[in-house]
Amino acid sequence: MQPRLELRLSQKLVMTPQLQQAIKLLQLSRLELQEALTQQLEENPMLEEAGPELEDAETDTGPSDDTVGPTKGDEPEPTAGSDTAASERDDSASSWDEYFDDDRKWGDVEAPRVGRDEMPSIDQTMAQGTTLEEHLLWQLALSPLDKTDLEIARAIIGNIDEDGYLRVSLASLINTDNMTPARAAQVLKVVQGFDPSGVAARDLKECLAIQIEQLGLSGSLVEAMVVNHLPDLERKRYPAIAKALGASVEAVVHATKIIEGLEPKPGRPFYSSDSSAIIPDVYVVKSDGAWIVMLNDDGIPRFRISSYYRRFLVGKRDPSDTTRAFLDEKLRSAQWLMRSIEQRNKTIARVVESIVKFQEPFFEHGVQYLRPMILRDVAEDVSMHESTISRVTSNKYLHCPRGIYELKYFFNASIPRSQEGLVELSSVAVREMIRKMVDQEDPVRPLKDQEIVARLQAQNVVLARRTVAKYRMELNIPSASRRKRSY
Repeated sequence: MQPRLELRLSQKLVMTPQLQQAIKLLQLSRLELQEALTQQLEENPMLEEAGPELEDAETDTGPSDDTVGPTKGDEPEPTAGSDTAASERDDSASSWDEYFDDDRKWGDVEAPRVGRDEMPSIDQTMAQGTTLEEHLLWQLALSPLDKTDLEIARAIIGNIDEDGYLRVSLASLINTDNMTPARAAQVLKVVQGFDPSGVAARDLKECLAIQIEQLGLSGSLVEAMVVNHLPDLERKRYPAIAKALGASVEAVVHATKIIEGLEPKPGRPFYSSDSSAIIPDVYVVKSDGAWIVMLNDDGIPRFRISSYYRRFLVGKRDPSDTTRAFLDEKLRSAQWLMRSIEQRNKTIARVVESIVKFQEPFFEHGVQYLRPMILRDVAEDVSMHESTISRVTSNKYLHCPRGIYELKYFFNASIPRSQEGLVELSSVAVREMIRKMVDQEDPVRPLKDQEIVARLQAQNVVLARRTVAKYRMELNIPSASRRKRSY
């Protein structure tokens, strides 16, 4: 077999680094995009953030710096003895003086001037709320316990979870010979007497029993129901409870209302989730009878090519070949990044405009008019691939007069109708119909799943009972037996 040369013509799809970067930027959420752009700003010296003051300077002094090449201002260097050179030196000196003039004098002492960027944010200056552990330790400091009991109490408080429960055994908290199970149980009773009521309980039954005792209802029907008939109480088996305790159904119902006023999670008032607020990527507003899509660019860095490094590439300086090659590479990377951001914004705007066109009845009238829609519908409308639409709609939010919605919210399956010619409903609209039925039901006789199916069929909506149960669970609506109320 001899070596030989062959010429072949073929086509293949190549994912260039620039294309990979554009795809990555397209699917990033708003927060991830801010982090990615900030990282690029730190890594690429050719990029600088264009603020309002820079834009004003461009308007006053000349053309923008985002293009590379000789400009009108690129004139030969003046001689050292000319007036122009002297004025430039004076301007340069004054600018450096302003740059380093960040100190202010208090008498003979110089103190650094704190800029606005160095000041703490509003979140850092806000008062922090008291935690459950701090609240319990404050009460523990006021209790007359000896050193050993204080050590046991601190161990108990340190193992209380955010719901206010003690999930570990007392035996695991004993680490010295002076700590016995009986002594730990006595200290636990002291901690359980702290505020909030029911704290340091080991299960729901004990939590409710502690609160009942502190209400002065020990030995009452309320305590008997919690201690002995909590499963029946959960399933609202009031006649069975009344028969077992020898009380009337009316008395059991009255005691149930007292139990419903107790707190099953004593630590709830002290728990705060640090969930960040959702900032929409797009605003949809109605103006002159038409819906308008506006991108939210607030907080997104706006880039421009650095004028300082641009001078190295227009002939004013004489950098080495290595420096010029490095700056050329960074310049191409910066230009491609700016084009990718611009293309990302245009793509998001086109996709949202298509969504608004398909779902205009929703924006006009509400959730019940949400139409069934899939990714292919928008992809065909904007002449893009479905994978691109999926990337655009991932982790991005839309703000309209009806609230803030994730873009994925507008894509849902269709529910068939029993009569031909009727417009198909979306699964979201059907869920809204089920929710309204449950809100308007009789609490004494709540609707069962099969009854909801019958009511939907009366509105020409074909749905199986198991599908109704699935939608009901997705709406966090309990079953009919748990929704039943007795008066």
